Amino acid sequence: MSIDRHSQAARVFYRLVRDFSQSVQPWEQAIYHDVAPDERWDITLTARKVYGDAGEFLTIMAAAGMETVDQPLEQQRLVLPTADRLRAFKRRAGFESRADHRDRNGATWRSD
Repeated sequence: MSIDRHSQAARVFYRLVRDFSQSVQPWEQAIYHDVAPDERWDITLTARKVYGDAGEFLTIMAAAGMETVDQPLEQQRLVLPTADRLRAFKRRAGFESRADHRDRNGATWRSD
């Protein structure tokens, strides 16, 4: 993950995902993922399973309430934003985790 021009972008993004994960209502669209034992020490594996992209590890960290990448990911049911909501959170925060959607360390949000 690269540093954005707006250094607080990752923090804002983390908070948006964390707040969503903790307050989503049953009628809202979300992704529910049960963490498997093989994901305990590899949150990039969880990101690949859910989003098809290991670079979305910060999303997994936020949903799980992890403070560092060195923490184990406990077996639990994660509530994650859908791909559309994830893009909206990234735009709102000014954050982008995908290198192909960045230009000079800033987000460009090209369409997939």
